[in-house]
Amino acid sequence: MTQSARWFWLALFIIASALLYLLAPILLPFVAGALLAYLGDPLVDRLETWNISRTLSVVCVFFVAFLIVLPLLMFLVPLIDSQIRLLITKAPGYLDWLMVNLEPTLKDTFGISIPALEVEQLKITFAEQFSNAGSFVKSLIRTVTRSGFVVAGWAANLFLIPVITFYLLRDWDHLVAYIHDLLPRKAEPIVSLLAKQSDEVLGAFLRGQMLVMLALGTIYAIGLKLVGLEFALLIGMLAGVLSFIPYMGLIVGILVAGIAVMLQTHDPMNLVWVSLVFIVAQAIEGTILTPLLVGDKIGLHPVAVIFSVLAGGQLFGFFGILLALPVFAVLAVIMRYFSQSYKASHLYGDEDVIVEHGAEASEA
Repeated sequence: MTQSARWFWLALFIIASALLYLLAPILLPFVAGALLAYLGDPLVDRLETWNISRTLSVVCVFFVAFLIVLPLLMFLVPLIDSQIRLLITKAPGYLDWLMVNLEPTLKDTFGISIPALEVEQLKITFAEQFSNAGSFVKSLIRTVTRSGFVVAGWAANLFLIPVITFYLLRDWDHLVAYIHDLLPRKAEPIVSLLAKQSDEVLGAFLRGQMLVMLALGTIYAIGLKLVGLEFALLIGMLAGVLSFIPYMGLIVGILVAGIAVMLQTHDPMNLVWVSLVFIVAQAIEGTILTPLLVGDKIGLHPVAVIFSVLAGGQLFGFFGILLALPVFAVLAVIMRYFSQSYKASHLYGDEDVIVEHGAEASEA
């Protein structure tokens, strides 16, 4: 690569990064639409093999997604609302039980005393939240409708996301071919190889891991409900969402479910049943869900996953969180390529170069 070419690509990268940062507040529907189009493209391609036109295939995918998502939301939203209301109602009683049973232990063991005034203030706060909010959905609607700009933004995003998804999904193959045609011919083989590897990683994560998270959340919720836990759906969803980080969903789920079942039943034996639910779910994930839906193509380290999500949220807000993992997956593929190229180069294995640099260092 010539010096002028290096400066061109560097300038292009800087301009693109600056535009991405400046336009981040309005990019959410476009990023969400692109991700949804990427997820739906294999289904549309499959329908096209049955001699169905691209546009009609996209309409079919949209129709099926609508039939699945709408009843699911109508079923889940009331359940989540009722569980949040139940939590707010029972929280003062849980605080009383903790004060009676936990506070003496903390005081005798660690010398920690929980002021009764603070506990009463927490109980008042829970009561106020319950009386003022009425319900989770009403509270959410009230908060959103306080600002006309917020309402307009939400409405615009809700309208734009499916529209952008439709057009991107309809023209996805043309866009990929257009980008491929723009690539410099010398770099085309390498870029195509990296794009293929990135697609395997992204496909495994976005399509496979999301299904694993949904399945795990469902298993957790059903298992905890069979144990008798009142907040089984909330805890199961939390553990399912966090399961994209290996063992994070398991650890957080057991801790939260264990605390919840002790507050509800005060019977330590129920901790065994809660643990059994998570052990069975992890066994199902390891032997069936992950090998079947994900495979071994992701290769993202848990610490790197956590860092990418936090960094994306810090830099670009919710838009950054949405984009963090896909970007990191592509960067991981590129870094692996550079690592392999470096180890195959003379800089890594040429002894003459090492000796020469060592002599220069010793002379200095």
